Amino acid sequence: MKYILIVLAFLAMSCNNKAEDAHAHDADGSHVGEEIPRLNHTIWTDKTELFVEFPALIAGNSSRFAAHFTVLDKHQPVREGSVTVSLIKGDKGIRNTAEAPSSPGIFSPTIQPKESGIYQLVFELKTPEYSDKITIDDVTVYPNAAEAIKALGTAEDDGSISFLKEQAWKIDFQTAPVVSGEIYDVINTSGVWMPSPGSVKSLAAKSNGVVDFKVNNLTEGTAVKQGQLLMSLNSEGLVSNNLSNEIANARANFNQAKSEYERKKELYESKIVPKSEFEKVESNFEIAKSNYQSLTSGVSGGSKQIRAPFDGFIKSISVTNGDYVEQGVALVAIGTHQSKVLKTQIAPSYGITMENVQGIWYQTNDGHWANVTDAEGEILSVGKDVERENPLISVFAQVNAEVDMPEGSLTPVQIAMGIATQNTMIPVNALLEDYGSYSVIVQLSGESFERRPVKTGKRNGENVEILQGLQVGEVVVTEGAYQVKMASMSGSTPAHGHDH
Repeated sequence: MKYILIVLAFLAMSCNNKAEDAHAHDADGSHVGEEIPRLNHTIWTDKTELFVEFPALIAGNSSRFAAHFTVLDKHQPVREGSVTVSLIKGDKGIRNTAEAPSSPGIFSPTIQPKESGIYQLVFELKTPEYSDKITIDDVTVYPNAAEAIKALGTAEDDGSISFLKEQAWKIDFQTAPVVSGEIYDVINTSGVWMPSPGSVKSLAAKSNGVVDFKVNNLTEGTAVKQGQLLMSLNSEGLVSNNLSNEIANARANFNQAKSEYERKKELYESKIVPKSEFEKVESNFEIAKSNYQSLTSGVSGGSKQIRAPFDGFIKSISVTNGDYVEQGVALVAIGTHQSKVLKTQIAPSYGITMENVQGIWYQTNDGHWANVTDAEGEILSVGKDVERENPLISVFAQVNAEVDMPEGSLTPVQIAMGIATQNTMIPVNALLEDYGSYSVIVQLSGESFERRPVKTGKRNGENVEILQGLQVGEVVVTEGAYQVKMASMSGSTPAHGHDH
């Protein structure tokens, strides 16, 4: 019995010790082993995305920020510059500056608040290219860790997809806000590319001579620069129509006509010769001058030079190297990508007119949609009559943006009609398709994403109407959505609140 009582006493002491351990507290009032909750905020400006992580702010405690700054254009990390973080209450505050990123895109300033309360947290970014200011209102500084834990609880897995900024920065990644915009009814058709007036120029021989190519491997499609020497016409050694002889004769005629003109001019001004005689001499002088200048224009080393009139490409070549050609013969045609006409045809039943056509989109060779009004393009005309052999209405649009597509090739076209309605829309390339159903990757915060099904409506060029699943102001992934989707399926996505 005595031994049983001793064993029971030891068991009771052990239980008391465990109970005391379970209720032990740190000096700041939190339970031993409990971590201070971490907070994160994601804010977008026109230029920058800020995703910042930090432990809950506690009076007297130093809090280190992991501020991830992303340049929205191309979604790249800020690699140079400084970040100043300020904690402001009323007209007082404290601040700290990180003079450079601790790693590309990540700045780590530290703040140690003195008193609890509600503050404003301000981040000021300065880079060699631009500056930005981001403010987070109503940030709480807690009196101790126990109060922070009580108010915020502990972190729980919300089932979202984790995709770190460091991962996004290494791939082609881009986001776009969900917006409310104008959506039109569209006619889906196709169009054919045609040269626009002035976009093709044919160069003819300005004298007789033998063709000498000045560009190696001059073929159709060869890119050329304005003023580039393409070929020359050499008449040296020809008995007749020799350019050098013609220039010499023209120079002699010009000099003779000039002397006669200057002599008659003095006599005319002295009223010695009549006006009619002077005008005849003046006319002969102008003709001789023009003929001489025309012959010598573009001549070098006794050869007539043929140069590209603008930046473009060789559209066609009508001669071969070494051919003898006579004046006026077509040599080469130069085209440009800068301006083209898009022709499309639709059925008269659509009732299309210049008044109800609101816009035209076309698909480029890389699969993106562009508006004909880009680069000051315009809708030129809408046909009014149809022919028996071709009972379709023709629509012509001038496209001034560079179009790297061969003339005569086809492209998908959308024609916007009627009056627009206002609705939610996103870029088309944000859509993920699975057997006819669509979904998007929504960015919940800087490193937290969600795959969400959506119901789509009309498509207007680069944008698609969203009938269900998204709200204006949310952010969707437009490039890199597939990689985020795969991260959700890998089963090994990194946890939130990682250290940097």
